[in-house]
Amino acid sequence: MNRTLQALRSRLPDWIGGRLRAKKFRYRASDVPRMSPVPSTPIRVFIGPANYAGQGDRYARAIEALPGIGAVSMQRVIGNFGFPADISVPPNVFRSSRRWQKRQRAYVLANFTHVVYEAQMPLFGDLVNGGLEAEVAELRSHGIHVVMLSHGSDLRSPALHRERDKWSPFHETNPRAERVKAIVEKNRAALGRLNAPVLVTTPDLLGDWPTATWIPLVVEPERWENESPILERSRPRVLHAPSNAWIKGSDLIEPVLTRLHDDGVIEYKRVSGVPGAQMPALYREADIVLEQFRIGTYSVTAVEALAAGRLVIAHVFDDVRAHVEDAVDRELPVIEATVDSVEEVLLAICADRDHFIQQAKKGPAFVRAVHDGRLSAEVLEGFLH
Repeated sequence: MNRTLQALRSRLPDWIGGRLRAKKFRYRASDVPRMSPVPSTPIRVFIGPANYAGQGDRYARAIEALPGIGAVSMQRVIGNFGFPADISVPPNVFRSSRRWQKRQRAYVLANFTHVVYEAQMPLFGDLVNGGLEAEVAELRSHGIHVVMLSHGSDLRSPALHRERDKWSPFHETNPRAERVKAIVEKNRAALGRLNAPVLVTTPDLLGDWPTATWIPLVVEPERWENESPILERSRPRVLHAPSNAWIKGSDLIEPVLTRLHDDGVIEYKRVSGVPGAQMPALYREADIVLEQFRIGTYSVTAVEALAAGRLVIAHVFDDVRAHVEDAVDRELPVIEATVDSVEEVLLAICADRDHFIQQAKKGPAFVRAVHDGRLSAEVLEGFLH
């Protein structure tokens, strides 16, 4: 009966069908986005639908800077962080509007030579029976080349990560860990069957999928760079802005940070849920940015803070640092600290400010060399010819 009702609703105009659905799945006809203009280039790349931290759109903008390549980014909007994309689809439209799903499918099949799937998520909601793998088969039957792009939690194996790090969040047994495990197992099985090239946005994921290729994260350096000096205050201002506190290890480091704050050693500030447009100002006012202490890699947060000339502290695996240095011939300028050593590192910074001011100056140059999009475009281009 439910399938019959769903089939009937899918044939109705959006302005009627959207209102007939259960409240949590409703949408308005005005919520349905228009398709973006199709690039006129010989190679036309469609990237979506995750756009985590705006990366799908940043890769699209990076690759279209190369001759003969155009790109369109698409995101299923989750939260309100204001990341740009060429096509932004509200979640209820993505999952409930058959008319939008069919239009999106026709748009991609008719107009693009390559599709980059982010986080092993389907592009057309639940339109195609069989989900991601069925979508890929249909794209390939139309001559469209497919590349898979993993961002982190969609591919990172909890079992492997537990073996790598005593601070791994996956030592814990809780509903979040179980959800991640289920998603990763499903995604890894699909990747194994799809036999498509795999790109990963952080080098630690090469341990999860050894045949993958690292594609550096992309930021706009000029948006973050500033002239504000650091470590001039009597109490260095320490900022922590976790997108996922459980993954970042916020609760593990916060007792130390709170104590140092109360003792007058540092000025600690934690923020969450801040739109991206406000983050440059927050970094400009900080001396030190604490990234993550449980995963062993560095994310967009670290790259942005490096671009802003801030000291960045995180727990980064040795093999991640080695891979970055081998790939780009530059040392990753993120200061190493674990949950056990973060206090020691902060005290060392307070005791030798001149040394760490020079360390912070390495950040903007590193970002311009590795994370401004040029290197990422070269990596992705290698899969487009």
